[in-house]
Amino acid sequence: MIALWLAIYPELLSAAWATIQLAAFALAIGLVLGLVIALARRSHSAMLRRAAGIYVQIFRGTPALIQLFLIYFGLAEFGVKLSSFQAAVLGLGLNTAAYMAEIYRSGIEAIARGQTEAALAIGMRPMQAMRWIVLPQAVRVVLPPIGNVMINLLKDTSVASLIAAPDLMLRAQDLSAEYFRPLEIYVMVGIVYFLMCFPLSLLLRHAERRGARSR
Repeated sequence: MIALWLAIYPELLSAAWATIQLAAFALAIGLVLGLVIALARRSHSAMLRRAAGIYVQIFRGTPALIQLFLIYFGLAEFGVKLSSFQAAVLGLGLNTAAYMAEIYRSGIEAIARGQTEAALAIGMRPMQAMRWIVLPQAVRVVLPPIGNVMINLLKDTSVASLIAAPDLMLRAQDLSAEYFRPLEIYVMVGIVYFLMCFPLSLLLRHAERRGARSR
């Protein structure tokens, strides 16, 4: 097994870096779009609230793999051709945004309404109260669930291999076909995934402790 590891580890590390990039780009989309959707769900406009709610229900209620297929193969039918990597980033980003929107919404609603009312009473506009009073406090509340989303997203990138996105799982499939030793290779890939996720878990735990001490 050691000889096999020495033979394939450069390719696994390269694929792991591609997986981290894929997860990072998708997370960036999810963080930004999720906040927009969360604010839309609290909008005074009924149409915006309804549209944001439908988005969340659709993307949380359907498998990420189906969403990737629809983006990769469906958009191509309309002349929008994305690479497998671009389609994976977009699909996972849109999927993550639905979960992030609910995390943001719960975090915002956890802040006492009286604080917003006090900010409005001293002359702040609603967006200023959200920007300077509510969101800074909500960040502490949503940090642990965001960390969980990051870890799950990193593991969920494995579905991108089914549209041939160049990630760790796709490389594992190729190496298994090349060396005819799938068990050992998938064990190694599992270890690589663990080594990528474990530091995030430690970082999340550290952030939770700091947040608890600052309250």
